[in-house]
Amino acid sequence: MMSIFILIGAYRYYAGLADRFGKTKWQLGVLAIAIYLGFQVGFLFCYGFYQGITNSYNENDYRGFSLINIISWLIAIAAVYGAHRILENKFKKEIRQKPSVEIEEIGRTEL
Repeated sequence: MMSIFILIGAYRYYAGLADRFGKTKWQLGVLAIAIYLGFQVGFLFCYGFYQGITNSYNENDYRGFSLINIISWLIAIAAVYGAHRILENKFKKEIRQKPSVEIEEIGRTEL
């Protein structure tokens, strides 16, 4: 249940980024969801691999509030935030590199 709230927040966070820079909202929102779920699955896969190597299996229920779930949520949120900062910097650089419309219209004559 907590992951659903985090996914909604990540989607809206990236949609706000898309809105500020004139990009497609749903594409960046889906990117946020993919980043979050990818890091969740990757972390839990690595944890399962660790348990397999050390033979330390326990009967955790990964649907609730366990320490492993809280750690994986924090890592996935940090990954979403980091990717957001990278995209924001990339979009800012794109805006700086584009000449403005006014500069392109200098010297044009209307016929």
